[in-house]
Amino acid sequence: MKMKHPQSPAPRQRRQPRQQRGIVMLFGLLALAIMLIGAAAMVRSMNTSMFNAGNLGFKRDMANQVERAVTLVSDQFVSGALASDTTRGNVQTAQNYSPTLLPSNAQGIPDALLATQAGFTAAWTAPDIPVAGQEVFLRYVIDRLCANTGPADVSHCTMASEPLAPGGGSGGGTGAERTTLGGAGAVTQRVVYRLSVRVTGPRNTQAFFQSTMTL
Repeated sequence: MKMKHPQSPAPRQRRQPRQQRGIVMLFGLLALAIMLIGAAAMVRSMNTSMFNAGNLGFKRDMANQVERAVTLVSDQFVSGALASDTTRGNVQTAQNYSPTLLPSNAQGIPDALLATQAGFTAAWTAPDIPVAGQEVFLRYVIDRLCANTGPADVSHCTMASEPLAPGGGSGGGTGAERTTLGGAGAVTQRVVYRLSVRVTGPRNTQAFFQSTMTL
């Protein structure tokens, strides 16, 4: 009797490994490129924000420094070289003062403050006001809002109206600097002066400020 032996299973064929085509790496590189672009944009945005914040800080500090020029000019009007009517009726180069309205650009900034260093010093001799340790310099000019030199008068000067004080008094100033309009609700008209300041700060940052005043 013949016995059948079980046949051994046929050997399995080994599957060939799939060849990697690099599609995963391609997506990885694209993602990395997008992340790099986003990071560069963020860094640039932060730098721009910090630059703008620095400029705003400079401008705010410059606005505070203008008070130095205001104090100096106020002292000149009260007890300095510009304290008399006669002096204020003529050009005072040593105080950067003009008895007539100075030529200005479309924004109202006097051309003197926009001139070069040589052009400015050729007409005005008062030195710039330095702020020690801060690299800030203040340059200023003062002009009387009048069309003519000599005594101030309503016929050729810009005047500011001010109600009379109780008792009829009108405060400081002299007769040539004010005109009283009588009748009910009498007012005093005072000649107007304009102070224009150019502030130069670090990194050659510049800002311009103006203020008007009466005596």
